[in-house]
Amino acid sequence: MDNQIQFKPGRLISIDDLDKEDILILYSTSLEFEKILNRPFKKIPALKEITIANIFFEDSTRTRISFELAEKRLSADVVNFSANSSSIKKGESLNDTIQNLLRMKIDLIVIRHKVSGSANYVYEKTRIPVINAGDGNNEHPTQALLDLFTLWQKGFKNENLHILLKGDILYSRVAGSAIKLWNKLGIKYTIEGPNTVQRKSQIRSITKKQNSFNVIYNLRIQKERQDLELIPSLEEYNEFFGSKVFTDFDQMTIMHPGPINRGVELDSELADGPKSLILDQVEIGVALRMAIIYLLGQKKGG
Repeated sequence: MDNQIQFKPGRLISIDDLDKEDILILYSTSLEFEKILNRPFKKIPALKEITIANIFFEDSTRTRISFELAEKRLSADVVNFSANSSSIKKGESLNDTIQNLLRMKIDLIVIRHKVSGSANYVYEKTRIPVINAGDGNNEHPTQALLDLFTLWQKGFKNENLHILLKGDILYSRVAGSAIKLWNKLGIKYTIEGPNTVQRKSQIRSITKKQNSFNVIYNLRIQKERQDLELIPSLEEYNEFFGSKVFTDFDQMTIMHPGPINRGVELDSELADGPKSLILDQVEIGVALRMAIIYLLGQKKGG
């Protein structure tokens, strides 16, 4: 693989770090890794001399396992760090934690943190490749990238896409990255959700004709990141914005970054139905994360 020669970024903190050419290189590399993941022996020695630290200051299942699996498929040495079982609980600062890891010769860091801007802070302190696995309510770039890659793999073209982004836009870091990505690539989208959880600069008028959308992207209600009770109840959200509001779902592709609040954002009939790409998102996420780790792994020390 020689795509790393053309891939320019030395980090992935934000979708802003990528231009259109970088995104295409990332997706073409993901296709190569997807082929590898579909063969009997799935491990390659691409990063056997690289040590990666997964630093998760928030609970995570899908994202953490997806990154760890991607790293191990590339033969990297992997160190998993959890704030719940670390010196952070004893009062150690983020900077002290990072400096200690650097002395252990870490080459690349994947970080999830509850504070917006933390991933960029770590990059500025280390100047080694850093991947943002979610920072506060700011961004989650690999999730947005893998979601669009999933749609491309299912035959959707940018010019034919019209995505309805539903839910808690204000506190969703997935939305923060997805909107930037779709704007960068000229993808049509509409936002829908309670006015109390909108990003005011991104509110768009809602198209009422259901058949104008071909993808509905449902976001989880981020109760744990809301400083105020901006949604009266999950029952009220479901009544006005949940699955039952739309009746013509048979023509629409369903997506969700997970975990799903079943019966709130999505009913099980839709989440598990034939038009759902939710499990495809999980599967394709490993190949996409392999690609970004591989491309950034070539730039260690840069």
